Amino acid sequence: MSRPDERPESRYDVPLTLPGVDAEPARRNGHRPVTNAVAAPARQDEPDTSATDEPVVSEAAVDAARSPAPAGHEPGGPAVPDQPGDHWDRKVAAGLAFLRRRLSGDYEVDEFGFDPELTEAVFHPLLRRLYRDWFRTEVTGLEHVPAQGAGLVVGNHSGTVALDALILSTALHDQHPSHRYLRLLGADLVFRMPVVSEIARKTGGTVACNPDAERLLGAGELVGVFPEGFKGIGKLYSDRYKLQRFGRGGFVSAALRTGTPIVPVAIVGGEEIYPMLADIKPLARLLKLPYFPITPTFPWLGPLGMVPLPSKWLIEFCPPIPTAHLTDSADDPLVVFNLADQVRETIQQTLHQLLERRPDPFGP
Repeated sequence: MSRPDERPESRYDVPLTLPGVDAEPARRNGHRPVTNAVAAPARQDEPDTSATDEPVVSEAAVDAARSPAPAGHEPGGPAVPDQPGDHWDRKVAAGLAFLRRRLSGDYEVDEFGFDPELTEAVFHPLLRRLYRDWFRTEVTGLEHVPAQGAGLVVGNHSGTVALDALILSTALHDQHPSHRYLRLLGADLVFRMPVVSEIARKTGGTVACNPDAERLLGAGELVGVFPEGFKGIGKLYSDRYKLQRFGRGGFVSAALRTGTPIVPVAIVGGEEIYPMLADIKPLARLLKLPYFPITPTFPWLGPLGMVPLPSKWLIEFCPPIPTAHLTDSADDPLVVFNLADQVRETIQQTLHQLLERRPDPFGP
């Protein structure tokens, strides 16, 4: 009678060497190497080997043995779960890699000076704290913003300090399915200020002029413009949410020449962050500023007066206004004026609706 370890090999037997187990000592001691325990039933003429001392391996152990060992662990060693510090290790490593790229100049900017990596790593995290936690911003109508290709986003301006433009661009990038960047158009004064100018360029801004706007739109970018300018952000609190004049409608001409749809956007919440009670015009002229604001906290509290009040923000994107059929009318003053007035009226009516939804400026 044959011994149990001399039975013929079954075609269902799949040799398996467990990590960390040497098969040679087993052979020298008269045992066969450990094999897959999932095999076909024994034939009638085969002896029952269930009583032998051959190790039996469970299916879970087989699957674990076939799985690759986690990085940083020896094969066959115990599985070590991720430690709480691993998350911070990755953050530190990513931060060091970011600093290395910045110091070595291994990053890209476009012809306008836009630096996407710096915007993502530095500016958006800071602004995200404001729009999400401090202002508790709610964004609706994102389906009206093009997922790709050019679009001109036109909004109301307010707040004494133009935080609405920065909050709009960050919220749009974070919540839009395509995570699009909003290339903001700013006044000349913004790009004459040493530090502010650099930040504006790095975050994708450029001067509010038709040639730059048309170049960006022609490249398929999403461009943001606030036609009220300083008249909007520098108005008194008593005139809150009353749109000022839209200028000459230059933004409409840029949209018409490129056939770009215009997306009106209404922003509620910016008027309450720095309520302007008065404007000291002589001091503004002396400092060569468009206005010098007096608010409930500034200049009385010094630097603390620059902390914005935590008003509740609502942002709504309105249905786009097509312009592709009007490209031949870019120089027609009547067409430009009518289209600019349509955009202005759309934003004003949407502001009234949003204010009804938000009766308490500092509510939840």
